[in-house]
Amino acid sequence: MISRRLSVDQLRNLVTSAPKDSVHLHDVQRASFAQHLRDVARPTYHRLDSWTVEHSRQAPRGFRWTPAAARRTIGNATLRRAHRELTTLPDALDHEIAARRTRCATGYARPGSLDHWLGALSPAVLALVRAEALTWVATLVECTRGLALPWAVVTSDAYYDLPGARTTLRGRRDLVVVPDERRVLVRLRPGQPGRFAGTGLRVDLLIDALSDASVPAAARVLGIWPEAGIILSADGTLENLRTAARVLVRTASAPPRELVDQAA
Repeated sequence: MISRRLSVDQLRNLVTSAPKDSVHLHDVQRASFAQHLRDVARPTYHRLDSWTVEHSRQAPRGFRWTPAAARRTIGNATLRRAHRELTTLPDALDHEIAARRTRCATGYARPGSLDHWLGALSPAVLALVRAEALTWVATLVECTRGLALPWAVVTSDAYYDLPGARTTLRGRRDLVVVPDERRVLVRLRPGQPGRFAGTGLRVDLLIDALSDASVPAAARVLGIWPEAGIILSADGTLENLRTAARVLVRTASAPPRELVDQAA
């Protein structure tokens, strides 16, 4: 794990110094990991990701859409649209929000989805959504300004489904930087890194590697906390991938926090 103060130079150095040797997860390793998750008895279908791992010691909470919760999805989609349509970020953001609200108005948005939530917002709350998303995308662009390396906004997070284990894994990723044949993942994070932030980055690395068997694991993942001015990085080594696998299995097998509290 490497920690640096946030700057474009440090970001570029962390990308270019990523390990040269790529790790491929073989079928035997994938099957072994999947079997360990299947051995964990779970009464209901659940999703595991870096957030679950980093906050496993907290009581589970229900999800609901808020302007802060929506900013990442809308912001990343805005940056993709701006590049695709060669338009400004504010215009791309307006088009993105309008398109999502149209899907709701025409009945194509499922209940509970982001598009469905956006379609029911008042003008005041919609303005908050716009402000949060624009701040997110502007921060993302600012972090890469002067990077001088090929980068792209990923089209989606990484997913790996394990039906037999009643489990879906989700690996968060915002940008991918490709200095050569290697891939370096970049995540933008709010606030400041917590105690288990490094573990969360390793989990994102593993799920990204599991999601596509045709490519090697990313050489490195970078977590950027602009508000704290910190970059953390984790390399895509076999040791880090194994560590992430053990953490995911341990998190999946742990009882819910409220049950632990009641039994204490």
